Order: sequence, then C-alpha cells, then structure tokens
Amino acid sequence: MGVRAAPSCAAAPAAPAAPAGAERYRRPGPWPPSPPPLLPLLLLSLGLLHAGDCQQPAQCRIQKCTTDFVSLTSHLNSATDGFDSDFCKALRAYAGCTQRTSKACRGNLVYHSAVLGISDLMSQRNCSKDGPTSSTNPEVTHDPCNYHSLGGLREHRGGDQSPPNYLFCGLFGDPHLRTFKDHFQTCKVEGAWPLIDNNYLSVQVTNVPVVPGSSATATNKITIIFKAHHECTDQKVYQAVTDDLPAAFVDGTTSGGDGDVKSLHIVERESGRYVEMHARYIGTTVFVRQLGRYLTLAIRMPEDLAMSYEESQDLQLCVNGCPLSECIDDGQGQVSAILGHSLPHTTSVQAWPGYTLETASTRCHEKMPVKDIYFQSCVFDLLTTGDANFTAAAHSALEDVEALHPRKEHWHIFPSSRTGGGARTGGSDLSVGLGLTCLILTVFL
Repeated sequence: MGVRAAPSCAAAPAAPAAPAGAERYRRPGPWPPSPPPLLPLLLLSLGLLHAGDCQQPAQCRIQKCTTDFVSLTSHLNSATDGFDSDFCKALRAYAGCTQRTSKACRGNLVYHSAVLGISDLMSQRNCSKDGPTSSTNPEVTHDPCNYHSLGGLREHRGGDQSPPNYLFCGLFGDPHLRTFKDHFQTCKVEGAWPLIDNNYLSVQVTNVPVVPGSSATATNKITIIFKAHHECTDQKVYQAVTDDLPAAFVDGTTSGGDGDVKSLHIVERESGRYVEMHARYIGTTVFVRQLGRYLTLAIRMPEDLAMSYEESQDLQLCVNGCPLSECIDDGQGQVSAILGHSLPHTTSVQAWPGYTLETASTRCHEKMPVKDIYFQSCVFDLLTTGDANFTAAAHSALEDVEALHPRKEHWHIFPSSRTGGGARTGGSDLSVGLGLTCLILTVFL
C-alpha cells in the first residue's frame, strides 16, 4: 500500500474555468472524504514523519511520538525471545503519547493514521491496552541481563547496536546433526560428545547403539550447563535422560537470576516429554524432547556468543560437525532413497522387518510432504531401526527448525547432487538419490 503524499505547504493555484456546458456534468457537492489509510507504523516513521515540514500547530507532537516509537523498536528482532512483550510495551507507550496530544492534533492526518495503525498492531500482536510501557529514556531501558536490550552483553562488540545474527543447531534420530553452518551429517559418535562448549554455555550428549550389529546410535542423555554470568545468574546445570525429562535444574530450581523477570528459566510444554529453556542474558533458547526411547535437542544462539571459545574448546559438533571418522554418510548429508525401489537383492543387508523402502517412504511422507533431508532421515531411521518413533523425531526436529531458525529460506535442506559438494538449502522439492542404499550398507557392515 502506497503512502499518500503530504499536502504541499504552498498555496494551491486557482482551478481553471470549466468549459461551457460542463455544469450539467458536475457532481453536486464535494466528494466524500476517503478514510485515512491504515498505514504500517514503519511507513509512518519513514514517510509521514516528513509531513511535519508543513506548518502544523506547534503543540501537536505526533512527530515526537513516532520518533520515540521508532527508537524503542529499532533494535527489536521478531525471532528473539521477549519480542512480543517488548513490542507491546512500545506500542502502549506510543498509544499513551498520542492520547496526550490528541486535542492539539485534532484533524491531523498523520495523527489519525498513527492511532489506527497502533490499534491494528495491538490487535495483531494480542497486546493488552493496560500494562507496562517502555520508557523513552535509554538509561532506563538498558537491562544488563537482557541480551536484546540496547547495550546489554554486546558491549564487547565495539558499540554495534545492529540486530545480532543467530545460529541454529539440532540433533535428532540416530543421530542426525545440523550444525551452526547449516551442514547436515549422520554420525556414529557413540558415547559422550560435546555439541557446544563456549564461554557461556556447554551442551554434551551421550549416544548409545540403537540396533545390535549396527553403527547407528541415538541420544539417551543430555547435559546442559549455563555458566555463571555476573549478576544475571549463578551456574545452572540441566540434565535429561531417557524417561526422566525434568522441568527443573539439578538443584531443583526452575530459574536463575533475581527479580520478577528471570534471566534464565525453564518452561515445561509437555510433562516428561518436552521442555524449553530461555536464557535472556545470552539471548539463547534450547528445546529438549523425548520421542520414544531417545532425546532430541534444538538450540538458537547469537553468533558472537556461540563463537566465543578458546582454542582448546574446538571439539564442538555444532561448530565443526562430526569428525570424519565418526560420519556414516557420504559427507554431503546423503541419506536419501528413490521411492518405489527396493534394496539390492544381491546383498545380505535387509531393511528392518515390517518396513520396505516404499512403506517407510509412505509413512514419512505423511508427516513431511517436502522430500528434504528430514524426510530422507526419517526413511533411513525406519529402515535401520524399525522404530516408528523416529518418524515423530524427524517431524518435531523440522518443527523446531521452523520455530528457532532465523532464516526461513534455510529451513529445508536438500543434498547436493554435485560430487564433493555440501548439502544445499532451499524451499523447492528434490528428486532423491541412491544415497540411502549405500548408507544402510555402511551402517551394517
């Protein structure tokens, strides 16, 4: 929707005389005024702000209200925790400012457009009209235990206040790893391995064999350490094992930090099956689930914090992927299958009883219509384990990507068809290759 041009400050020239006889075609009376457009607030700040160049009454302060709102929201990122709360606070402050200047701005198009825009955004974001508001004083809004606050923990970035870049890492199935670089691997990594080990957070997983005689493993234990940080939180340790997914840290607490708004807290979404951890002070969110007998993990973390580690901490699966000796795919994330084809009859390797390539593909396609890496991983897991819970694991892993990954265009990953290439991202479907057959042979040999 375009922005209506602001009226000119100069006097308008007189209209030319109508041609003779035109009176009978002239519309009786003026056109009814069109309602002010419902403009997005961003357009208000960028376009209508300049309408103040005209000689408006001095006491109408709608331009100041808009400027304050832009200042309060310019650093917010919709992909981060606490966005809705902070945005609603800013909207209520904007609404209060317009109310205080309503009498002076009566008849002002910019003012009425702002009022309509605020009402529309409050409805979209489910903001209540009553509640806390943001302060226009930057010293008051600064919160050292809120990574997304102006300043916050980004002081070491040399004063850069641009929105931070976020990274995503996930582990699921037997086991499939998506690294911070959006590389996809299927690994053995039996035993305890560090996913993340930086100056703020440590995450370690323990993997055990799934099927006797197979190198495929799955996660049955996750340990997460939120390291102590100044006045924001003491060190907190979370540990989950199969059939014990607590909604509390090992010390029995459910949060860290002082005050009403905790800098670290746990939210139980499904009892014994799904918990979320939100660490405001480092802008980090962690999802842990149990599906069947095994655990899955997904995490979003700011890049500058994720990359803050010492040289001795370089063994991190989320950062550098699995060691080559631990990979059981072809290095490109190729765990794909050709639908309608069966495994070679010339080998002794057979799919797990109860699933053929066709039935496994059909089962996975019901949950994941896009035939990307997550679909292919689901097929691989069903054929190598026969455990239908791995279908749910692949599906929930994709849901976690959609909830946490900052870039929608990278949600789906497809294997590269080029030799030596890596997995590619995108949103289109893909004709899947022969990788699954080779991978199953590798797992059982």
